[in-house]
Amino acid sequence: MLTRKDFIKKSLEYNLFFARIMKEHMIFIESGLLTIDSTLVLEGEELKESFEDILKEAINLANGAVDKAVLNSNELVTNYTLESEIITEKLTGICINKDLTKAELDLLSNSSFTFTQGLESELEKLNERAINLVKEVISYKEKILKKLLDCKLFANLYPLLIDHIMREAIYYLKALESLQRREEPVKDILDNQIFWDTIMMEHAQFVRGLLDPTEVELFNTANDLAEAFEDLIEITKKAGPKDIPKVTKMALEDTIEIRDFKQAGTEGLIDCQIQVIAYPLLADHILREANRYIRVLKSI
Repeated sequence: MLTRKDFIKKSLEYNLFFARIMKEHMIFIESGLLTIDSTLVLEGEELKESFEDILKEAINLANGAVDKAVLNSNELVTNYTLESEIITEKLTGICINKDLTKAELDLLSNSSFTFTQGLESELEKLNERAINLVKEVISYKEKILKKLLDCKLFANLYPLLIDHIMREAIYYLKALESLQRREEPVKDILDNQIFWDTIMMEHAQFVRGLLDPTEVELFNTANDLAEAFEDLIEITKKAGPKDIPKVTKMALEDTIEIRDFKQAGTEGLIDCQIQVIAYPLLADHILREANRYIRVLKSI
């Protein structure tokens, strides 16, 4: 049973991280759709704005209450996020609320913060709103994936990408539902590592598939990283409780390596030094996910 303090901290952590992730998923989908699918574009735009509202409220409630380790991990925002948003907005024409990023960069943690019943109540209501919204976004992603698989939609989107971001939404939904029951969002360390190792592997696969054919060195690095995580997933599937220290150490080493690769990629996209079918916000997005996973692994 979570204490009030833990409920507040974890509710803020999950909403600050995943509401941004969800709204960026809508940007990625919108940028990959064609004019003929304007109805899907408008639906995604509404969902993006709704997640921005969730994120804005979470930011307003978070100052002082958010965990210091979360702020220091660079999982909510990085030093590249704001510039990535500015460039991506110019390249795609998709509106991005950059004031939210500026506000998150200013968030502080206060060790003497008072975790009140009123704040607990506010976050319980925010979680419920987020739950309803995540269910909508899962349905939206399911609809797009089905259209892609049935050849009813042409888009610059891998079906695996839609499946990937749908799994992240389901993960967020389950975490929120656990929090509402005052339960720990993550109950099984090894299952959680398999989930995030798979996310990291697929990031490497996506990067590999988006690179220009001339980017041979980056292609080979992305391929090596994908294979490393594929091997790690198989090892972790066979692991038991006594193996947790070993597989956690392996996961941490591999995730630090892919984090460094993603960081270099984000810088390269911002500076226009990489030939790739991507924009900086996509690179910053997957960088933040690696930063989060590193913090989780270090905490085990």
